[in-house]
Amino acid sequence: MTNPKSKPGISGELHLHRAEAVIQTPVFALSTILILLMVVGTLLFQVEAATAFVVLRNFVTSQFDWVFVLSANIFVVFCIFIAFSSYGRVRLGGDSARATYSYLEWLSMLFAAGMGIGLMFFGVLEPVTHALHPPLGIAPEQYELARSVGMAAAIYHWGLHAWAIYAVVGLSLAYFSFNKDLPLTLRSALQPLFGKLIWGPIGHVIDTVAVLATMFGLATSLAFGAEQIAGGLSYLFGIVVSNELKIVLIIGIMAIALVSVVAGLDKGVKRISALNMGLAACLMFFVIVTGSTVAIFDTMWRAMVDYLLYLPALSNWLQREDTAFLHDWTTFYWAWWISWSPFVGMFIARISYGRTLREFVTCVLILPTVIGLLWMSTFGGTALDQLFSDGYRGVAEASPELALFKMLEGLPLSDIVSSLSVVLIAIFFITSADSGALVMDTISAGGKLDTPLRQRIFWCVLTGLVAIALLLGGGMASMQALTISVGLPFCVILLMMCISLLKALREKIEK
Repeated sequence: MTNPKSKPGISGELHLHRAEAVIQTPVFALSTILILLMVVGTLLFQVEAATAFVVLRNFVTSQFDWVFVLSANIFVVFCIFIAFSSYGRVRLGGDSARATYSYLEWLSMLFAAGMGIGLMFFGVLEPVTHALHPPLGIAPEQYELARSVGMAAAIYHWGLHAWAIYAVVGLSLAYFSFNKDLPLTLRSALQPLFGKLIWGPIGHVIDTVAVLATMFGLATSLAFGAEQIAGGLSYLFGIVVSNELKIVLIIGIMAIALVSVVAGLDKGVKRISALNMGLAACLMFFVIVTGSTVAIFDTMWRAMVDYLLYLPALSNWLQREDTAFLHDWTTFYWAWWISWSPFVGMFIARISYGRTLREFVTCVLILPTVIGLLWMSTFGGTALDQLFSDGYRGVAEASPELALFKMLEGLPLSDIVSSLSVVLIAIFFITSADSGALVMDTISAGGKLDTPLRQRIFWCVLTGLVAIALLLGGGMASMQALTISVGLPFCVILLMMCISLLKALREKIEK
């Protein structure tokens, strides 16, 4: 039986012929069993699980921090090399292929799926936190310097390094699927290194690790979303925050996500992503207009300069004084993005047919980084101006999930805008959940996109169950520990992807 051929469908979505599918992998059964064992074990032994997760996180972040930081640096250099080399002219799908989605649709989908919930949660919290507890050995009393380093550190975690991780996976999957006619799944990206072995146990392990990484990375993001929505409801309406409330929120929003999953990529995910970007743009515009506009634009310029200025120091893992920052923030973030990379990378690959490699890298690396810089400068910059210029300590003294709402408290129409922000967080929640379910479904089906509807529903429901189980079995600490732990082996797979893609591109150019 031949490998499945890929082509753009009439709806703009990539379709693979079911009749030509070559792989009937055990990935679905293996990943499902492992995930369910984790869920059941966590629920049965909640206290023990919580303790074990903390120990696991501390061990991985302290012993393997260098692996994550060095690898993230390699991914950035790799992407820049691809964009500026002769390989950049290669077009995904062949020389005659043309892009299926417009730039706006493309950017909306990759950004909403990639970082929506995270920026809503950390966009205010992180710049203020890093300014009050600055990295790189800066004293908090050095207010101006601490403010600059704090903003640079926040953008560092959401900028080039994060999107380079996604780009490596997305570029590899898109090239081997569209240009080499291999199934749209992680094992295909390593075909030049392993040859036919990718259709056996090695390939099964690679895809299973990808499903687990996606599941735990996504569950962590959904938990952040549930925390923030619950905090917003408590802030606005005085509702008591509890695990029961968070569980109800997860169930309710996952039910809405099911509708999008059933609708598919074009009718569901694309439309919700466009709505996301529109509402997020309106919220950012509101903050710019009603906040300290001059200070925000000044912060944008200074943030760009500071980001580039402190990038080498932040990217270095050797002889760091700020080990707490390196482990609790940077190492966790890189592991989180690596865990998300199968999900976001495959999603980007599916919507990137017809783009050149140079176009792909430029848009996936630069544009989201710029948007993240603008977002952090607007929301985090406003909170910093409130703190250092007005003496308002609402954000500094608030719990993490209330940071956004406390910042909005200092602006006009705060109750209305905060209510709309809760809705926006929920929509980002839905976008991440439905996109992630579609990706895990594709990986577990050996790259097929036309899987049975009940299978897509299964992954959506299972994602919600995992988020609930981890919430009960140790909360955010357990989710972060699993994200970091699964991210470590998948980091090695990403490094192999770089080698594999270079090997394939070199062979193409030499021909």
